[in-house]
Amino acid sequence: MGCAQGKCCLPRPPGRGSGGGRGPGGHGGATLGRAEVPGAGLVVEYATLAVAGLYPDSPGRESQDAHLVATRFAGDPDLHLFAVFDGHGAAGAACAGFAREALPRLLAAAAGAGSLAADPAAAFREAMLGANAEMHAAPGVDDSMSGTTAVAALVAGGALHVANVGDSRAVAGVWRAGRVVAEDLSWDQTPFRADERARVKACGARVMSVEQVEGMRDPESEGWVPDEGDPPRVWARDGLYPGTAFTRSLGDLAAEAVGVIAEPEVKSVEITPAHLFFVVASDGVFEFLSSQEVVDMVAMYQDPRDACSAIAAESYKLWLEHENRTDDITIIIVHIRDSENVLQGATKWTMAASAHQ
Repeated sequence: MGCAQGKCCLPRPPGRGSGGGRGPGGHGGATLGRAEVPGAGLVVEYATLAVAGLYPDSPGRESQDAHLVATRFAGDPDLHLFAVFDGHGAAGAACAGFAREALPRLLAAAAGAGSLAADPAAAFREAMLGANAEMHAAPGVDDSMSGTTAVAALVAGGALHVANVGDSRAVAGVWRAGRVVAEDLSWDQTPFRADERARVKACGARVMSVEQVEGMRDPESEGWVPDEGDPPRVWARDGLYPGTAFTRSLGDLAAEAVGVIAEPEVKSVEITPAHLFFVVASDGVFEFLSSQEVVDMVAMYQDPRDACSAIAAESYKLWLEHENRTDDITIIIVHIRDSENVLQGATKWTMAASAHQ
C-alpha cells in the first residue's frame, strides 16, 4: 500500500443511505457495472472493490487476490460470471492470475459444447479441475508450494450456480419475514469441518494449529474455536508444510499431496423475487465478519459501491484490532433487480434499509 500506517489507503465507510460520504476515488475506489438478463426479465447491477493487504514486514508486497467479472459470458446475454481468487504462497499472485484466465476459458468451452447449460455442476467441476491441471503444467507459474482458492458465481437466466474451492465465500441476501437474511451459497472448506478434516487425514495429513505443531498444546486435541487463536491447518506427516488453513485449492502440489484437492462444491438456486443481491468475496472479508453481518451491511446501501466501501473499511478495521496486519480484501456485490418494475426494486431496498436502522 505504500503507507507508513496504511490508514491513508483505507476506504472510509460512507454515511447510511445511498449518498453518504465516500472514500478516495469516490466510493472508496469501487467500480460499478450493469447488465441485463433478458431471458429472466432481470437486471444485475454490480460493484467490485479490491484493497491490498497491509503487511508491515513486507511493505512492497503485491496483492495476491484477483477477481473476474464477465457479463454476456460466452456471448450469451443471459450468462454473467463473477469470481474471486485468493492466492497463497510465494507465487500466490501468479496462481490467482492464472486461475482468473483459465477458469472462464474452460467454462466458455463447456458453454460452447452445451455442457454448461445441460449440467452446470459438472461443467464447473471439469473447469476447476482443468484449471488445476493446467497450472501444474504452466511453465511460468511455480505452484509447487503456492496456489489459490476460487469461488465463482454464474447467473444463468433465472438460476444462480456457485462453485467453490477453499475459504472464500458467496452469500445471498434474501428478503424473508420482513428482513434480509443471509443464505450461504458456498461452504468454507477448512479443517474446522469434520468431513474435510477426516478426508485430508485419510490422505496422510496432520491437522493441527501452529501452537500444536510447536508443542504448546496437546497435538491430539481437536478443540479449536473459530475466531480464537490460530486455526487448525493441514500439514504433511513428516514436515512443517504446507500449513494451509483450507482443505481445497487450485495448484499447490505440496498441499495436493496431502489431500488439499481442486474439486469444487457446487450449489444451484433458483432466483426468486426474494433474492435481493449476492456477494462474492475473499476471506479477507469473512475472517472477522459473518455472512449475516456482511448481508446486513449490503442491505443498508442502495448503491453497491457504497456497500463495498463500508464492508472493506469494517474488515480492515477488524483485522487491525486482532492483528498487526490485514489480509487482501476483495468484494463483488451484485444487486438483482426486476427489469420490468424498477419501482418495486427501489421499494424493497427502502424496506431493507429501514429494517437495519
